[in-house]
Amino acid sequence: MAFSSELIEEINLLLQFDLSSGQSGIKVHSDAAPSSVAAAARLFEKGLIDQIDGGYLTALGRETAQHAQGALRILNSAVPA
Repeated sequence: MAFSSELIEEINLLLQFDLSSGQSGIKVHSDAAPSSVAAAARLFEKGLIDQIDGGYLTALGRETAQHAQGALRILNSAVPA
């Protein structure tokens, strides 16, 4: 099973959240790339963010974003030769 372009867009949006503070949200403006607007709507429908255009992470969204950031950190780390 591969990541679809829609899932990658959702992950990229989740990676924009600052997890060091629960008071930090994001806003996806209506003039943003259509793929970003659609990704925010899908994350809202899945219960990962609290507003259709961004807002704050839900508890499930925060957990998902933590996993996404952890995976990105591991995949970007240098592999010993």
